[in-house]
Amino acid sequence: MASNGNGPATGGVAAGGRNGLAKIQTQKKHNEICHDDSGPTVKAQTIDELHSLQKKKSAPTTPILDGTQGPFAALSEEERHKQQLQSISASLASLTRETGPKVVKGDPARKAETPRISHVSHPHITPTISVSDSALKFTHVLYNLSPAELYEQAIKYEQGSFITSTGALATLSGAKTGRSPKDKRVVRDDTTQDDLWWGKGSPNIEMDEHTFMVNRERAVDYLNSLEKVFVNDQFLNWDPENRIKVRIVSARAYHSLFMHNMCIRPTPEELENFGTPDFTIYNAGQFPCNRYTHYMTSSTSIDMNLDRREMVILGTQYAGEMKKGLFSVMHYLMPKRQILSLHSGCNMGKDGDVALFFGLSGTGKTTLSTDHNRYLIGDDEHCWSENGVSNIEGGCYAKCIDLSREKEPDIWNAIKFGTVLENVVFDEHTREVDYSDKSVTENTRAAYPIEFIPNAKLPCVAPHPKNVILLACDAFGVLPPVSKLSLAQTMYHFISGYTALVAGTEDGIKEPQATFSACFGAAFIMLHPTKYAAMLAAKMQKHGATGWLVNTGWSGGRCGVGNRIKLAHTRKIIDAIHFGSLLNANYKKTEVFELEIPLQVEGVPSEILDPVNTWSDKKAYNETLLKLAGLFKNNFEVFVNHKIGKDNKLAEEILAAGPIF
Repeated sequence: MASNGNGPATGGVAAGGRNGLAKIQTQKKHNEICHDDSGPTVKAQTIDELHSLQKKKSAPTTPILDGTQGPFAALSEEERHKQQLQSISASLASLTRETGPKVVKGDPARKAETPRISHVSHPHITPTISVSDSALKFTHVLYNLSPAELYEQAIKYEQGSFITSTGALATLSGAKTGRSPKDKRVVRDDTTQDDLWWGKGSPNIEMDEHTFMVNRERAVDYLNSLEKVFVNDQFLNWDPENRIKVRIVSARAYHSLFMHNMCIRPTPEELENFGTPDFTIYNAGQFPCNRYTHYMTSSTSIDMNLDRREMVILGTQYAGEMKKGLFSVMHYLMPKRQILSLHSGCNMGKDGDVALFFGLSGTGKTTLSTDHNRYLIGDDEHCWSENGVSNIEGGCYAKCIDLSREKEPDIWNAIKFGTVLENVVFDEHTREVDYSDKSVTENTRAAYPIEFIPNAKLPCVAPHPKNVILLACDAFGVLPPVSKLSLAQTMYHFISGYTALVAGTEDGIKEPQATFSACFGAAFIMLHPTKYAAMLAAKMQKHGATGWLVNTGWSGGRCGVGNRIKLAHTRKIIDAIHFGSLLNANYKKTEVFELEIPLQVEGVPSEILDPVNTWSDKKAYNETLLKLAGLFKNNFEVFVNHKIGKDNKLAEEILAAGPIF
């Protein structure tokens, strides 16, 4: 008989093997079958059965609550799932057919799973098509998948998806690597005719409802033609009294994971009682719009219907369209509740003092609002209600270009398992990301849950702000490092939304380029800027908040001549604002802009506080100051004729707070 190990095997008891290991028996037993009795065997007869043992069911569904708790609360688990699927089917329903699609929960690749099937009828709609191919198929719904499940879907089915060395999911957004503001449309109807800001300077480009429905039908038909779609049911706004339920239907795991990170993630209890969403996004970005459709100017279209509470995306896979589309929705819905929606960062001190940070790209908003001595409420989108400040989102969307551990340690450490990395370049072998590589785009991004930031406050709510900080990177070098603003000045500079970028000219000389973005987020606001400004002033006045203008740009001359204000000095200024010491400082007023500037700030050289002191060429300073003042005045012309209130006094006060020649 063959032996195995040190000598012949004997029947019955296994002899000791080498290194103390159990010895494998090869002698036939009474049933004439050789076997391995060195360890217990698994309780499976086939490989498929073994695989089924690998994954256990999720924790039992939450206890059925009292029947008054929600639309699904008094139902059995089976009925709850059925109503959930019917709700999704209704979202995917074509308006030209009698029923929504047949939806089945689960991955179509797992054929052995028992499907849950549902569809919803629309008896009030007269069908124009009695039967179609799409009516004969199932649409598999991958509902609120976990990051791990979405990783599997992306890696398996989406070309260009990889796991980086730190565990993040690297993916590509296709041909579009940024937003397409000129392709964004809003339905102009009885609901929006008088409410929204239309015309010169407005980001709202109109379309009619018929064209929206054409594009909606195109998006829904595309999604229903797929074997599977991803559905996310999530929330916006951490204030429980004013949160919004949103549903995102998409075709890519990348989009589903992105929104999983960026929206507020519901608990199992909240998900079971989710019910009908307040707003729905149909992301069919892989499919183009029809350019022959009225109002279409390219193959891309991002369409919003505020009456139907729906958004349609065609022709772009850039995930930021969903994030900012929902932000626009909040800019419409929240003011109707007397809640101010803000494009700002927000942090809170250990004593509960709250500061808002407004600023365009390159002003230092993210850097200055991220302070290890203060709690982070949010980095980008907030609401200010009677309850205080609340973050709209559940995550952060950070720029990654030239990212380093030294410059942005919190963002660097947040790029781990669960994070989406957009359009980055990495080593093909080690999968280490090169954040300086712009081969795909300069707009590389990371989307991660806010809890990935160590000092984030959860839930993301805070008391009423004490300080409102407007940041400007003034490349002209004539604005002071810090100014205390009156209420009217705060409104003026809030509406202006100024910063200056540095652009190279053909002959190589760098010249400042003034940039104005109303409310520091013109691309996303829905109402006239003065309406948001009036709400901001009212809340600041009611809660005793102070406005500040902080220049993080140049001093001693324009860019190329002067020097960038040191970040250390700006941080000292921000600290003085937080601590309240600047409120009690002595001030003097500048010319033209009439800004109140402190005579002294601890840790900051006094000579730089008044910009005229830092310019050696006083004539050039005055000329540059007047030039910038003229740019402010020209920009504000579009707002001059808009009345605020019955007597229009507020509009006059705001205009008077601008530069005086």
